[in-house]
Amino acid sequence: MNTPRLEIRNIVKQFAGRRVVDDVDLTVMPGQVTCLLGPSGCGKSTTLRIIAGVEMQDSGTIHVDGELVCDTVTRKPPEDRSIGLMFQDFALFPHLTVRQNVAFGLAGRDRDQRVAGLLAKVGMSRYRDDYPHQLSGGEQQRVALARALAPRPKIMLMDEPFSGLDDRLRDDIRDETLDVLKSEGTAVLLVTHEPGEAMRMADEIALMRDGRIVQRGAPYNIYNAPTDLDAASFFSDINVIRGKVEGALTDTPFGQFLAPGVADGTEVDIVIRPQHLKIDFDRQGRGPNPTAQDGTAARGVVQRARFMGAVSLVEFRMDFDGSMLRASVPSVFLPQAGTALWIMIRRDRCFVFPRR
Repeated sequence: MNTPRLEIRNIVKQFAGRRVVDDVDLTVMPGQVTCLLGPSGCGKSTTLRIIAGVEMQDSGTIHVDGELVCDTVTRKPPEDRSIGLMFQDFALFPHLTVRQNVAFGLAGRDRDQRVAGLLAKVGMSRYRDDYPHQLSGGEQQRVALARALAPRPKIMLMDEPFSGLDDRLRDDIRDETLDVLKSEGTAVLLVTHEPGEAMRMADEIALMRDGRIVQRGAPYNIYNAPTDLDAASFFSDINVIRGKVEGALTDTPFGQFLAPGVADGTEVDIVIRPQHLKIDFDRQGRGPNPTAQDGTAARGVVQRARFMGAVSLVEFRMDFDGSMLRASVPSVFLPQAGTALWIMIRRDRCFVFPRR
């Protein structure tokens, strides 16, 4: 079995009596990109600082290639951990050229060759004699990546490294950065609060909330099998339909939903994303016939519709209880406010969670 490049076990960190990192376990294999994803204040950056050696944990251990790096007794200094760091402000030295920034701290006969190779890899060779203030944000990010990789770290820690870039540039820079990191074989732990960034870059996502990792998995799995309502809503807009379980079934205006293993009388939230609502036209007060896949149709009245480019968003007020549901429709679909339409819900795209 391969040894994890990075392994943290039972990490705990408290500030003013509050656990900001609460019993966190995490492993990252060589060449793997793991994303620590969660809202601001959930403990992501503190976890990263502990791994880097900038903060000291109250308990737990950190291992690199199976070797103990830090516990409550032993502690290697940050410079001896073979860990590279990238932050959102890039932190380039303004008085040094691009080449000098990347070479900073390097020694040995292959220094110039290493610098030249990395600048070529990130597409910055022709800027080697420029200073940081002469570069765009994207160019500075490329230089920061080259500098962080120059000492050949075993692990790269990245804390919101793309947040300072404009949206149109960000995707290209993410992809380029990922290609370079993969080519170097570096284990990467990326911190972000953006689900799209995590889905785009990560081999594995660790979803963090209130100091704890609440779910881990590949992007596809964590998106399509969320552990609870909060996990589902973190990745996209959701619609929530309420019901009560009787005999492992929940009756709703959209038909019955399975709720296996949930005790009778339990109130549940049935969660479905806007893109999985199916819309049909009104037929003189009647909707489409029920189907096994889509259940029973329920009528709603359009409140507003907006074209968003790739999709149209349509909001409905439902006849059965006055609640609002939102549907996402590919391309252009802009029914007038006040239009009555029928909505059906894909059974295989729903999540049923006990209400908290």
